[in-house]
Amino acid sequence: MATTDLQLDEPGSLARPGPIGRIVRLAFGALCLSYVVGLVEVSGDLITDDGHIISAVWNGILVGLFLISYVINIGFSRAWKKWPALVSASIFLVVGGFGYLSEGTIETTLLAHTVWGWELYVFSHLGVAFIISAFIATPGCEMRAFHDLYSRLSGVPTKEHYCPVGPLHAVDKWEARASQRST
Repeated sequence: MATTDLQLDEPGSLARPGPIGRIVRLAFGALCLSYVVGLVEVSGDLITDDGHIISAVWNGILVGLFLISYVINIGFSRAWKKWPALVSASIFLVVGGFGYLSEGTIETTLLAHTVWGWELYVFSHLGVAFIISAFIATPGCEMRAFHDLYSRLSGVPTKEHYCPVGPLHAVDKWEARASQRST
């Protein structure tokens, strides 16, 4: 079972991804950043003519709520478990409730901008982390790419974290085994 618990491993304990793992990271980075580009493109018009928040904003909320705890915990070396997701959802509920009380609908411009800005951060952070991870072959989770880059530039070792969700951990393990068999 995937956990948001922060479980950092010593530097050098995880194998760096091979070409396939790096291509998968690059593809995920491109996917995240393409969503960010879509968000930027609609930034001036978040409410439809009939008063609803546009679907481009709602499309990333469930995935974002699932991933935000990993982004924060692993990306910033925090052990906050599911709190980032709970705080995010709570903010959305409070803003939606305020909109309902003041305007009679939860789908307000304020909620649209709140969700839009939050998604812009989550998917930008993920996208850039995936791209950096692909280029510098960060071992384990892409959320450690910023730490890995800092470590390479500063010479200060940083801890590693295996990928708790998605296919990256399995791809990296398979690629490492295939590499060992071919040598």
